Amino acid sequence: QVELVESGGGLVQAGGSLRLSCAASGRTFSTTAMGWFRQGPGKEREFVAAIGWNSIYISYADFVKGRFTISRDNAKNTVSLQMNGLKPEDTAVYYCAAATLPSMVVGGRVASWGQGTQVTVSS
Repeated sequence: QVELVESGGGLVQAGGSLRLSCAASGRTFSTTAMGWFRQGPGKEREFVAAIGWNSIYISYADFVKGRFTISRDNAKNTVSLQMNGLKPEDTAVYYCAAATLPSMVVGGRVASWGQGTQVTVSS
């Protein structure tokens, strides 16, 4: 199991950009699928993006396609989410997640969660 710590959240105007990072501890990071989820005010937590251990498998929720990019650096045990073209509806707490397989991340069958980082997009 890995421990996850997110950073990079903040307040940004609509149309702006933010880059979230997730630092992972644990020897198995390089073989672990990673992803991002978010939970907006009064909403359930929802899948945002997933990436396989070798970055070949990548999946996005439809509402972020073309705007967000997930990436990872196995040498640094980090996974990032570059968010461009932010909209007020992207306001949420963003969570880093880890699972054995990318399909498990997409399906919400997550083994480890970070504590979350707040992203607020003003109109």
